[in-house]
Amino acid sequence: MRKMLTTTVMAASLSALTLTGCTSTTNSGAVGVDRQQFLLVSSEQVQQLSAQSYNKNLQEARKRGLLDTNKAQLNRLKNISNRLIGQVGTYRPDAAKWQWEVHTIKSDQLNAFVMPGGKIMFYSGIIDRLNLSDDEIAAIMGHEMSHALREHSRERLSREYATQTGIGVAASIFGLSQGQAELANVAGDLGLSRPHSRTQEAEADQIGLELMARAGYNPQAAITLWQKMQRASQGEPPQFLSTHPTSSNRIAQLQSLMPKVMPLYQQSRR
Repeated sequence: MRKMLTTTVMAASLSALTLTGCTSTTNSGAVGVDRQQFLLVSSEQVQQLSAQSYNKNLQEARKRGLLDTNKAQLNRLKNISNRLIGQVGTYRPDAAKWQWEVHTIKSDQLNAFVMPGGKIMFYSGIIDRLNLSDDEIAAIMGHEMSHALREHSRERLSREYATQTGIGVAASIFGLSQGQAELANVAGDLGLSRPHSRTQEAEADQIGLELMARAGYNPQAAITLWQKMQRASQGEPPQFLSTHPTSSNRIAQLQSLMPKVMPLYQQSRR
């Protein structure tokens, strides 16, 4: 996937690519996220490929008897997601029409993610081992939904293309080299495994807090969540933290945002 394409193929791929350039995928919201994003690959392409990767995860978990084994837990997650999804229009109205899905995998891993297009997955371990409240689950889910709303995976895939380390990936999108199946694996890797930048993490924290506040979940739970994650990471670094680094600075940043989001929470509770 990372072989350099010939000059001819590179030129063809560039001519085929519709450049969207620098723009912002979301409104700024109350917390003021307005960074311009570098976007070359289309939303539709990333969502299609991410859905393929997500479905592959579902099939593997179903085959192993690990998918949605705890119906009460699944319903709990669906109820929380419905409230959060009801608030996504604040940042982008089109996201309300995404084909949102929620599933669980029975596993001790401390992990959760939301792939582009609204594909939500929670591992049971992050709920059970950390004894999460609904507010703390909303903090995780809101954070991960924010990555999807801001299309951070699309940004990373675009940068892969621009720096030519992923030129084969982008060329595959246009049928210029290797097949869609391999590309779906790469898109899944970008969505699940690769670390987010500090800027993207900060944005997800900000937007996630606003989403949960507007949905009637106490933003202060984001503080207790990351405190739990810190304690869990002392003995065994959770997979969740491999792409979501936590620190005292992060908690301090969350605390600094409370004056902006607590009024939204209080209003939602009236």
